[in-house]
Amino acid sequence: MNNIAVGFERKSNKEFKQFLFIAKGSCGEVRSMLYLAKELEKMDQNRFNILSIEISKLLSGLIKTL
Repeated sequence: MNNIAVGFERKSNKEFKQFLFIAKGSCGEVRSMLYLAKELEKMDQNRFNILSIEISKLLSGLIKTL
């Protein structure tokens, strides 16, 4: 989320887009931790899907609009 905020403050969509790609990479890092939480039965499948897949899809959609 911080990468999105930093990118938003930049002066161009090109820079903003670059920070969105960094944020998308961070989503991948978080997804690996979510897999672990699911394996340890700390999270159900539905919540896992929402947190790991939907957020990444939203970022991809925003990137495509720029």
